[in-house]
Amino acid sequence: MQPGPLVIDTLGWGRQPGTERTEARTIEAPADLGHDVYGVAEGSPIDLELRFESLVDGVLVTGTASVHASGECVRCLKPIEDDVTIDIQELYLFEDESEEELVLEDDRIDLEPVLREVVMESLPRDPSCGPECPGFPPGSGVELVDDPEHAEGPVDPRWAALQGLTNQEPEE
Repeated sequence: MQPGPLVIDTLGWGRQPGTERTEARTIEAPADLGHDVYGVAEGSPIDLELRFESLVDGVLVTGTASVHASGECVRCLKPIEDDVTIDIQELYLFEDESEEELVLEDDRIDLEPVLREVVMESLPRDPSCGPECPGFPPGSGVELVDDPEHAEGPVDPRWAALQGLTNQEPEE
């Protein structure tokens, strides 16, 4: 495992049950952190507040990651952004203790896979600028907020004959 900003070395304290460490650091976001339309820009700051607790079988990592997410509303395509604080809690097991995915390799913790997972789970897959966003009607290209008359969208020609029935007065 290559040393980097998301790799924590536990040599000297990681295998001493009961030992605790806290750490605050700001790192640059790795590439492709989030979803296609909403995520954390590569190189933007991520503020980490972490606590490491050495246990008998590994190291428990708890804390938060504060990120600035940005992207586009999937309804109207307006830019949206938000500051998000994400909780982290993960147990890294010692190599000789487990065949699990999250293990301490050479007494080092790699936080990147966990950070990617919690960011993906925390950010909306289909973000919108708000619950009231009406978006675009099919085929118009004009936002419904600006042109509410197009809320219905174009009428399918196969149903056009039935549209006249809704405009008629009931027979007596």
